[in-house]
Amino acid sequence: MLEILTTIGAIATPIVVAVLSIFAWRVKASYERQMKLQENLQNDRIKIYNEILEPFIILFMSDDAWNADPKNRSKNKTKNEVAVPMLLSLEYKRNAFRMALLGSDEVVRSYNNLMQYFFSQSAQTSDISPEEKGKELLGLVGSFLLEIRKSMGNEATELDNWEMLEWFITDARKYRNR
Repeated sequence: MLEILTTIGAIATPIVVAVLSIFAWRVKASYERQMKLQENLQNDRIKIYNEILEPFIILFMSDDAWNADPKNRSKNKTKNEVAVPMLLSLEYKRNAFRMALLGSDEVVRSYNNLMQYFFSQSAQTSDISPEEKGKELLGLVGSFLLEIRKSMGNEATELDNWEMLEWFITDARKYRNR
């Protein structure tokens, strides 16, 4: 009886080791494939986010910074004359569509809120002061930037939407406290 158990053990051990090795290899291969897909998705997101943000970067840069760039001076156009057509272009819409497919739910929601703000502003006149409109717009842009930051791997960030603006909006703190 002992001989039979020893024989079964001798035969079963390599089989069990082989099955476990194949299982471990498949898990590892699946994990590596998933990581590669995530890396590619991250690279695609970076490119799309940069394209989506470019008109906002132009709009929010100071006039002095805009005019100091020789490339902008040679075009002889204002920031609005450059950024607004970008926002209305087919390429921008394509990138927004890509972002809707590839972006996190939170990024898409914050972008939707930002765009709905623009749509509602162009569709109606309101009694809201320009300062309040500016504050609301800045808050929405800050939220969009914050959600992009989180989707890029900084989920535990302690920054808020206004802190996301302080580095490039001179009066961000002033607007925040209004």
